[in-house]
Amino acid sequence: MVATSTLKNKNSECISEAFDRRYDQSYIEDELEFWERCLSEPPVGVGLSVGDAESLRQEAGTCQQLAKLLEGCLSRAKKSTLHCAEVLVPETLTRRISRDVLRLAAAEPCGLRGCVLHVLMEAERGGCKRLERIVCDASVVPTFELTLVFKQDASAWPSLRDLFHIGACFAPGFRHALKLSPGFRLIKKKLYSSSPAGTVVEEY
Repeated sequence: MVATSTLKNKNSECISEAFDRRYDQSYIEDELEFWERCLSEPPVGVGLSVGDAESLRQEAGTCQQLAKLLEGCLSRAKKSTLHCAEVLVPETLTRRISRDVLRLAAAEPCGLRGCVLHVLMEAERGGCKRLERIVCDASVVPTFELTLVFKQDASAWPSLRDLFHIGACFAPGFRHALKLSPGFRLIKKKLYSSSPAGTVVEEY
């Protein structure tokens, strides 16, 4: 299974306890992202035409479908490529990636339909493992390629003690869980442009 971590809030928690609690960096980043989105995106139905509201709903649906597609890709690659029993994915990671993919596709003639998406996993000792090649719409001639590189959480790499313990239960090189980092890399390459400006690399 592909596990998604969640932040559990207790309704019974009093205000004083909330202030005394030490928030980790990922929680703070999620809060900042939420408020930034609230300020930059007007609510649906406020100052928007019916067409604009429908466009936003369609974009949200596409974003959700793309996130599920990426999670499915990770799930299929568990045993064949990643050699693990489960992949631990930060809660907002696939949604963040989906939004950035749609943003990079927005300027293309056919949008996301003209995209070929290469999904890779950054290896512990350098280099990358290829997980999957996704053609967004086989009926459309691709106009650009996107390469998505997932990153592993270095702090979660197993120690020698863990490797000995895992080796007793699984085949050599197989581990129980692989944890992803909140960071990722996106590389966009226009297929019909020979100029260096046709390639865009974004690091998150």
